[in-house]
Amino acid sequence: MSEVLTEAAAKSIREEPRFRGIKQFHNRRAEPAAPILYGEALEYVSKALEPGAAGEHTEALEEETARLIGVKHGAAFSSGTAALHMAVRLAAEKIYGSGDCGVGCGNDIFGSRVYGKGGALSGRRVFCSDLTSSAMVNPVLYEGGEPIFIDASPWDWGMDPEALELAFDRYPDVKLVIMAHIYGFPGQVRRVKEICEKHGALLIEDACESFGAVIDGKQTGSFGNYGVLSFGNGQLMTGTGGGMLLTNDSWEDRKARRLETQSFSSAFGCRDSRWIYGAPLGDAAAGIIHGQMKHLDAHIAKKKAIYERYEEHFSEDMMLLNPIGKGTKPNYRMSCMTVESSIIFKETRSEREYEYQSQHGTAAPMEILDALEAFGIQGRPLWKPMHMQPIFRNCDQITLDGSRREYEKTKQDAFWVRSNESGDIFRNGLCLPSDVRMTEEEQERVIDIVVSCYNRREMDRGLWCAI
Repeated sequence: MSEVLTEAAAKSIREEPRFRGIKQFHNRRAEPAAPILYGEALEYVSKALEPGAAGEHTEALEEETARLIGVKHGAAFSSGTAALHMAVRLAAEKIYGSGDCGVGCGNDIFGSRVYGKGGALSGRRVFCSDLTSSAMVNPVLYEGGEPIFIDASPWDWGMDPEALELAFDRYPDVKLVIMAHIYGFPGQVRRVKEICEKHGALLIEDACESFGAVIDGKQTGSFGNYGVLSFGNGQLMTGTGGGMLLTNDSWEDRKARRLETQSFSSAFGCRDSRWIYGAPLGDAAAGIIHGQMKHLDAHIAKKKAIYERYEEHFSEDMMLLNPIGKGTKPNYRMSCMTVESSIIFKETRSEREYEYQSQHGTAAPMEILDALEAFGIQGRPLWKPMHMQPIFRNCDQITLDGSRREYEKTKQDAFWVRSNESGDIFRNGLCLPSDVRMTEEEQERVIDIVVSCYNRREMDRGLWCAI
């Protein structure tokens, strides 16, 4: 089956006996995480357009965000990727000195080898979270670096500190680590920071998805040498775009702003020749985001209620939701699940197509997503690990078994099952609708569909859910 579910296929799914009595979504689609705007946002935008008000909302957003996160400075950018690129650039120049050139020097992003051809990270390796979006890794490519992917921890889906230790054993020359908190659930960033300090490495904390999440009373984004936030579509606070670089270093904050605006260098009349992805955040977009900030706690509370409702109805023998790490308070941006039935589901996926076999007592992730889609409900697969992406397949991945490059010959050995938490989470999981506009009745419908996917016989769904 291709990735596009035809209407005929959707109708066939809806007519299966196991889905009898479940209503289709007609008026709107239930989405994984749709943006929501509050009244204040529109007022702030109107004020941003008034004469003489340029920049006021951006400055206010930067100050309020930095204060909330607990850092000294926040610099707003046009996107989270732009802010991350700036963090990578600043970190690389701090570690290795000024880069000789940027992307324009000849990085062959679409060639057979995408790293090591110019930029501030030219020929350097960088440790990156494996289970994340490619937007986190792209700045490493832009700056000519080679990403090495660190496996996920089953306890929080973040970077596994033990795998990171093994990575430093194999690549002791690495001096930069980029760790992401995915879906709003914080990872073990304290332990990761300790390991980085032990090996003299800098840490960039990608908190793009975890704005408002807390670890032992401290906001994510404040643990690394640099923190990064995103205000793009689907994030808790959104201006339909936008990002922010967080730092405690006043000099680097000023440097970031100079590079961000492509301003003049210290030599009079000379523009900086270094290339940076992105631009400053517009004041109107900053006004939208700023207008939502006072609703952050209420927004997180609604997301948490959605997560807890799923948790209440789903049996741990069938499925598990995103794990919550010890001492953490997530922002619950996206409720996700993994199939945990003792009966192994049968599913195969290629880059463009997938196939699965329906079985009683278990459900394939793509089977659940197809069923949701058939009823007008949008789910999505989990982030595909970076080491599985075609463009990164030549890059190394470090798991608790060590380097993937060291075990190339064991892949075909039937008796050897190599540790690969990122791959297992991806293959077993999916993102559930987590839209705060979703009513309890609508979420109950989503739950009914998911539970019914495990039932090939005509059983009472309430009874099945209670087993």
